[in-house]
Amino acid sequence: MIHNDEVLNLFAELGVILLLFTVGMEFPIQKLKKIGKKATIIAVSEAFGTLIVGFSTAQALGLGFYDSLFLALAISVTSTVIVMRVLGELHMMKDESAQLILGTAIIEDIIVISLLAIFQSSGTSGNISINEIMISIGITIAFIVGVLAIGSKTIPRLIDVIARTNHHDVLIVAAVGVAFALAFVSSQLGISVAAGAFFAGVLIAESKSHSVTSVLATPVKDIFAAMFFVSVGALMDFKLMPVFIVPAIVLIAVSISAKFITVFLSSRAQRIDKITSVRTAVGLSSSGGELALVVAKGGSDTGATSSIVLPMVGTMTIITTFLSPYVIKYGWKIAQRFKEKSKKQRQQQQ
Repeated sequence: MIHNDEVLNLFAELGVILLLFTVGMEFPIQKLKKIGKKATIIAVSEAFGTLIVGFSTAQALGLGFYDSLFLALAISVTSTVIVMRVLGELHMMKDESAQLILGTAIIEDIIVISLLAIFQSSGTSGNISINEIMISIGITIAFIVGVLAIGSKTIPRLIDVIARTNHHDVLIVAAVGVAFALAFVSSQLGISVAAGAFFAGVLIAESKSHSVTSVLATPVKDIFAAMFFVSVGALMDFKLMPVFIVPAIVLIAVSISAKFITVFLSSRAQRIDKITSVRTAVGLSSSGGELALVVAKGGSDTGATSSIVLPMVGTMTIITTFLSPYVIKYGWKIAQRFKEKSKKQRQQQQ
């Protein structure tokens, strides 16, 4: 048994860096450029809409400012892995709504990671003044722009040069080294290490040898991802469950409702047909996943949130992970029946 919280926090921090690094490797800049305007508008509407509604609800439940802020950000996350797995089982990956869901989820992850960096930066100072928030936003934007502008011209080339040596051990050390280097820089700037690691992955994904690097990084990710979940689980105090279980259930309901409504309305506003809008809204209504835990851990690391937030998000993640597949499956089946019914009615009218 490990009784030292510092050791658990260290393991969790290592897990966050490598987990977000491998997530970033799935999002090369070229792929991000291909994401359509529709998915971007839906992602922005959903992320900020859920954030505002979640924050207001948490405040109404009597939670503190930063507790409400990090909880709202955590419930804004969509569990992309669960959604894609369920859609694969339903053989709907080529459907227009599936493409919208994937594009929206990618942009949403970037928004959440960027907001986490801003929230952590302002949470570290302990001030809620407009000046502090603007400084945090400025530092975060400058970091992201600087990393993408300068890093995209140097890091991919460096990785390709190392890859040509055919020394896989050197390649994986170099790739992971980039992740830890940018995580360190972001940490020194008062930004989340998750942001640095994520954008390190984005830069590696730009290299010609990214597929080889991704394969080599997978075992490392699996080991440290497991370490992250175990460490975060060990840091949670589930004795507080009687205190937060009711607010947690309320926030889950609010999250699902807010996501569905914001996605559906932003889809319809762009003249996307009703069936596709419903399917997209249902698919993106599932919250939780590892990124939600990263957000909660981020608030805990800065000392901005109370001890209730981490176990509360952990409990919500467990519940939504169980519910999400059923919500998506039955939601899509209902949408399909509605589509068939509408088709029959049109045929009868003709």
